[in-house]
Amino acid sequence: MVKVVYEIVEHDGGWAYRANGSYSETYRTHDSARRAAEVAAAEQGIAGRSAAISYEDRNGMWHEEYVKGTDRPQTEVKG
Repeated sequence: MVKVVYEIVEHDGGWAYRANGSYSETYRTHDSARRAAEVAAAEQGIAGRSAAISYEDRNGMWHEEYVKGTDRPQTEVKG
């Protein structure tokens, strides 16, 4: 099972959460960023429809995959 970790970090003059190298919007407080990360993490667990997806990785390479709507990652919020 894939695990997605949401880490609360200082970012752009405030606080944000970072997951897989990507940052959220900036929040004024650590608590606000943590609450937003908890919501995002919870939404990751919601099953959806199976679909073909495309995404760009950290190296700028594009990938195409077929994902099952029931294949949800484990999530964790740190910080």
